[in-house]
Amino acid sequence: MNQPRPAIPRSIWALGFVSLLMDVSSELIHSLLPVFMFTALGISAFSIGLIEGAAEATALIVKVFSGMLSDWWGRRKPLAVLGYGLGALSKPLFALAGGAGLVIAARLIDRVGKGIRGAPRDALVADIAPPEIRGAAFGLRQSLDTVGAFLGPLLAMGLMLLWANDFRAVFWVAVIPAVLSVALLLFGVQEPERKAPGPRVNPIRRENLRRLPGAYWWVVAIGAMFTLARFSEAFLVLRAAEGGLPLALTPLVLIAMNLVYAASAYPLGRLADSTSHARLLAAGLLVLIAADAALAWDGHWSAVWLGVLLWGLHMGMTQGLLAAMIADTAPVDLRGTAFGFFNLASGISMLFASALAGLLWDSLGAAYTFIGGGLFGAAALGAILLRGARSDTA
Repeated sequence: MNQPRPAIPRSIWALGFVSLLMDVSSELIHSLLPVFMFTALGISAFSIGLIEGAAEATALIVKVFSGMLSDWWGRRKPLAVLGYGLGALSKPLFALAGGAGLVIAARLIDRVGKGIRGAPRDALVADIAPPEIRGAAFGLRQSLDTVGAFLGPLLAMGLMLLWANDFRAVFWVAVIPAVLSVALLLFGVQEPERKAPGPRVNPIRRENLRRLPGAYWWVVAIGAMFTLARFSEAFLVLRAAEGGLPLALTPLVLIAMNLVYAASAYPLGRLADSTSHARLLAAGLLVLIAADAALAWDGHWSAVWLGVLLWGLHMGMTQGLLAAMIADTAPVDLRGTAFGFFNLASGISMLFASALAGLLWDSLGAAYTFIGGGLFGAAALGAILLRGARSDTA
């Protein structure tokens, strides 16, 4: 007789709502920032790509050190609190900014906070969730996170219409959910006690790195290839704006994408607990390639919106799955470090991908940005299929 699936622990739900609140705050700002920089500040698409790529790469690279520290210390929650706290502290800077310099500084501070909290938070999810529902737990947290990622742009759009495109007034509102996020993490999440297997040692010592199996490093490599194929979402916003979407309505792009992302992340996370991970990854890449093809079409609104929706479905199919694969392939005492290296590789890829996307946009046109993403997606798909063929013949 099959054992009933355990319920998702309360702390996983709390972590999901922590992510939801911070994403409401962050996306309220970020859904407006690309158009603000491009139109109000006159920053080129290449420069926006560099700024966005550097910001996201900073977040991902910092995760290496925060993840390593959480393994060495044996504690995840204090680092998560520090990271979410930095994110909250950065929000007033966007509202106070009078030029590009402070906007860039605020973006980097916000992403440093994201980097500090990311790997410890993911390792905390893995520590709390029973192994048989780990995919569902990551999918739930990702789904709630993504609910915030569409509520933020929705709120931004409403406030822009209400306040006659007053960017700074809208940015001030983002402070409120950020503060609530930190408070919920402090009082609503219980970190389980973990007994150290021995004396504390540096998690990235050579003998520890040798304990990370080949299956883990394959997930790292595939994750980096995914990031090359999926550059900053700022280019989705710019593509819609280029097609004539009014300034106040540009947050609709992220709303639509994240609605699909939120709706698909949890059920597909549950599916990942009982289905071949490689097949789901391959299917996710096919969806991303289709999204790039639609966005590279002629810029007609119908093709752009199809591409945006497919982009969100791809995210729902792959992001929680990759996190669950890292948790499954890494030793328990090295999970923070494992998530850190995964995000280091993804961060380097994000910086390169976003800079290349901006360069293609400025030099050849918007369509070539998405053609380039599709080619990287095809390369990643080929790598997954090749590994599957080798496994079948082994």
